[in-house]
Amino acid sequence: MTKGSTADVADLTDAQAKAELARLTADILHHDALYYQQAAPEISDADYDALRLRLEAIEARFPDLIRPDSPSHRVGAAPAGGFAEVVHAVPMLSLNNAFDDDEVAEFLARIRRFLGLDADAEVTLVAEPKIDGLSCSLRYEQGKLVQGATRGDGARGENVTANVRTVTDVPARLHGRGWPEVIEVRGEIFMRRDDFQKLNERQEAAGEKIFANPRNAAAGSLRQLDSRITASRPLHFAAYHWGEVSGHPLGKTIWEIRQKFTEWGFTINEPARQCGSLDEALAYHRQMMDDRPKLPNDIDGVVYKVNRLDLQARLGFVSRAPRWAIAHKFPAEQARTILRAIDIQVGRTGALTPVARLEPITVGGVVVSNATLHNEDEIARKDVRVGDTVVVQRAGDVIPQVVSVVAAKSARRGKPYAFPDHCPACGSLAVREPGEAVRRCTGGLICPAQAVERLKHFVSRDAFDIEGLGSKHIVAFWQDKLIQTPGDIFRLKDHAEAIAEREGWGAQSAGKLLAAIESRRTIALDRFIYALGIRQVGQATARLLARHYATLEQWRQSMTAAADPGSGEYADLLNIDGIGPALAADLIGFFSEAHNLKILDDLSDELEIVPLAPARTAGSPIAGKTVVFTGTLETMSRGEAKARAESLGAKVAGSVSKKTDYVVVGADAGSKARKAADLGVATLSEAEWRSLIGG
Repeated sequence: MTKGSTADVADLTDAQAKAELARLTADILHHDALYYQQAAPEISDADYDALRLRLEAIEARFPDLIRPDSPSHRVGAAPAGGFAEVVHAVPMLSLNNAFDDDEVAEFLARIRRFLGLDADAEVTLVAEPKIDGLSCSLRYEQGKLVQGATRGDGARGENVTANVRTVTDVPARLHGRGWPEVIEVRGEIFMRRDDFQKLNERQEAAGEKIFANPRNAAAGSLRQLDSRITASRPLHFAAYHWGEVSGHPLGKTIWEIRQKFTEWGFTINEPARQCGSLDEALAYHRQMMDDRPKLPNDIDGVVYKVNRLDLQARLGFVSRAPRWAIAHKFPAEQARTILRAIDIQVGRTGALTPVARLEPITVGGVVVSNATLHNEDEIARKDVRVGDTVVVQRAGDVIPQVVSVVAAKSARRGKPYAFPDHCPACGSLAVREPGEAVRRCTGGLICPAQAVERLKHFVSRDAFDIEGLGSKHIVAFWQDKLIQTPGDIFRLKDHAEAIAEREGWGAQSAGKLLAAIESRRTIALDRFIYALGIRQVGQATARLLARHYATLEQWRQSMTAAADPGSGEYADLLNIDGIGPALAADLIGFFSEAHNLKILDDLSDELEIVPLAPARTAGSPIAGKTVVFTGTLETMSRGEAKARAESLGAKVAGSVSKKTDYVVVGADAGSKARKAADLGVATLSEAEWRSLIGG
């Protein structure tokens, strides 16, 4: 997406911004699950980047409207079923993106501001190609490979140890000397273009699946349950960073550690360059763009990292990404095709989403035929009409973004698209509330599309993750009235014989499905909350609520009591960092509906819902504490102070309450310091704060 696509952000009202953030969040989380869990992306990199860029622009303009479940706070998607789960000792984060030279310049400027450096102070960057593959972490103990894991959602990944052992570039034992007793080496699993072509030729000859691109082929190959299949695929690994490390630091700079990786037997990401200025970094980007066709593997941009590790430590992380690195993406490829139809899909919350059906066109070697149009405002803004010739773009995957209409081909155009005001699934009125970007079906429980989509969400990978109970099975079981509510899923065992007799099933398939359902009768509270499909409650918010309320019973009692806006429970809900009035209204609204309470009662009878495992911040004196900063700090910027607190497991709040544990008081502190004194909350000077956290 170009800068022009975010130019209208300043013109949005609060209500419009809120509605668009809700829509963007739902879209991005959906596409994250497809990309990270199934290696089956539904949109192009360019389209995905456009969604994130739009979201981040709105969040920057309306910081008070940032949602707790914002994709800017998370990485990837939860691990898929079929592999054991691995909890990353150090989270595997993603990178923020830059799409033009100005954004790279701003990246450097932000670093200097954060560190309190002069505007012209040198900050050396290491620039590397951004390989288009699958992130992987390799754990070594006493020099021996003991575990391989995918990134997953950044906190938890899949254990693919048996598979990574078959990758030629992954050493079973570290070479040389000087490596720590424990080290996680992180990098990219990928497939070279010539190997990809040969693999597809073999697949076609054998009548097997043809892969869309090398990235999908690499991801699918690494995530095979049979490691013999992985061993037959030509995979490679390039090391680019590290996770957990025992003992002393690996070195002082990225450049130094790259050399150590090669000494220990790893292939590293080449060609790389040290860049002492913005001009040098941009020159490297241009060179890599020119050399891109000559490289043996696909790249979709370059990555810039601050070279000095002491500066990296000070910069820390923001949300889902480090402050000290950024990906400078290449421009998307474009082509022209004809828009043949616009279809409407109805989601679990009743949202009507338009989908463009395109005349199939090859863009960058991949045939694409579909694109989301987001909402009726996007259709009107681009003036997209059936029959138009449109410009589409992609950057490595399958479905493009519709960029614009080709005016020269549109002299005899069709009529402007009339967005339906009734639900195509049930005929109920579809209304658009003032300030909302989305039109919604009012049918509720009588709308079959909503009922089915809610059940699909309930069994999705980030919710109950029931293997074998896919979308088509949900639809079929719902039509046959075997499943009408979530609780019915856990009573399917009463219909085992009927399921086995269905076309395409049989006793063995039915048995596997019922066993998968039984294995999900115990579930963590955060996944249960997410599975309920409450509006605005994504994975991050579900985790927040699960940590705060601990049990389903306590959460339910508190939400019911919070219906009284003067109650302590309502105040407590709003006091949770990241919960605002709009989200609170959706939570309270869910618990005010009798049919929802009936569903909760039913599920409580069928399931064991367990508390969320506590966060691991071993040795931190402020883990779980709520901290407020006020006044001007002298030895670090406010941003650096907050980042350090969060990295140690603290929750940084913007206001003081009885639940605040510490108020850190800088120069010229105002009302927050006075309120802390009135409430008896502990206050710390900057020096006392640094002493508490260890410098």
